[in-house]
Amino acid sequence: MAKIDNIDLGEFPLLLAPMEDVSDPPFRALCKEYGADMVYTEFISSEGLIRDAAKSMMKLDIYEKERPVGIQIFGANLESMLRSVEIVEKTKPDVIDINFGCPVKKVVSKGAGAGILKDVDLMVKLTEAMVKHTNLPITVKTRLGWDHDSIKIYEVAERLQDVGCKAISIHGRTRAQMYKGEADWKPIAEVKNNPRMHIPVFGNGDVDTPEKAALMRDEYGLDGAMIGRASIGSPWFFKAVKHYFETGTHCEPPSLVERVDIARRHLQMSIDWKGEKLGVFETRRHYTNYFKGIPHFKEYRMKMVTSDHAEDVFATFDEVEEKFADYQFVE
Repeated sequence: MAKIDNIDLGEFPLLLAPMEDVSDPPFRALCKEYGADMVYTEFISSEGLIRDAAKSMMKLDIYEKERPVGIQIFGANLESMLRSVEIVEKTKPDVIDINFGCPVKKVVSKGAGAGILKDVDLMVKLTEAMVKHTNLPITVKTRLGWDHDSIKIYEVAERLQDVGCKAISIHGRTRAQMYKGEADWKPIAEVKNNPRMHIPVFGNGDVDTPEKAALMRDEYGLDGAMIGRASIGSPWFFKAVKHYFETGTHCEPPSLVERVDIARRHLQMSIDWKGEKLGVFETRRHYTNYFKGIPHFKEYRMKMVTSDHAEDVFATFDEVEEKFADYQFVE
């Protein structure tokens, strides 16, 4: 059983990864409904929090139905990170997660995210200070290393655990790889198999089929899988993985009618949370996968991703439901 401090996540939990402009409350709610065992917020800038930046503060919104939920923050300045912990605590998350893995240039250039992989001592120092500054469990998400020649994740994981980190999620790529090539789970398994490690070790990267999730569990022996890109436009992916774990077979994919219902609810929740303009704009990235595989669908997809008004998108959903109601999806 995987536990983060006193939070019991069950046997081989599935975690929704923190993804910018994706892992917002509406999407987290859908993923939770479809089987995610734990969800994480979009990553939040510590500097944005202490400046009271509206976008950063909005990302602190969490709801009871999401629990257990982790709020993820990033930064490289010790004072800012500690002040942001105090702000985050007020929203009462279950976990505070530190992002030491984001490979995006604008984050890395400030020494944050994966940029801190160049300075492991600072990485450990920040983690230790945050652990001492709060009673909430501190966890870490990171990568294998900065590049192929500087993979030190075995040592890094030990040191983070030793200063009080309660769990570690490891993406099986270096910063230099970004999201290219295949994720390498072997170094993650080496961390898990280290006899000194006793905190949960979660794997991340390329878990895009139920079979891969099972491989991560059965062959690599990890404590859980953190799922990111495979869930975009497919919040039911968590349910599909759990069905495979239980039966060894694939479950029936959601029908067209179910998908339209999910898309409608997703859009409405987004509008309710962030207003029509942003709600319409930020759900667009999901529609391709919601309706992936339907032939001659380009006309409807273009309407969905170019309409600026909610009523037009909802009207397109109605058209899709009427025209393609009998379409059979195949996993």
